[in-house]
Amino acid sequence: VHMVQSGAELRNPGASVKVSCKASGYTFTSNYIHWARQAPGQGLEWMGRIDPEDGGTKYSRNFQGRVTFTADTSSSTAYVEMISLRSNDTAVYYCFAGSGSWGQGTQVTVDS
Repeated sequence: VHMVQSGAELRNPGASVKVSCKASGYTFTSNYIHWARQAPGQGLEWMGRIDPEDGGTKYSRNFQGRVTFTADTSSSTAYVEMISLRSNDTAVYYCFAGSGSWGQGTQVTVDS
């Protein structure tokens, strides 16, 4: 099982970012895809998850309204989009499958 994420992103405050996570080696619709992030010097923070089979989502209260999860079953790729970025959104963002496989992480830096 492999989870491969898109590359590092640099954004200005107030902008949006979309990170992808391409899965392979298993049936994409058989596991939830979760998203988490780790800010500098902080622990891992769970953001929520999507069920690729039906698109059902669950968001952590801390991200509700500012984050959207989507999944494209034709390409076995999940996405997280975050709007209204702030400097404290600077973090490494991870996807992981319910089976326990993790992406390599995507650095998102928000800086004016």
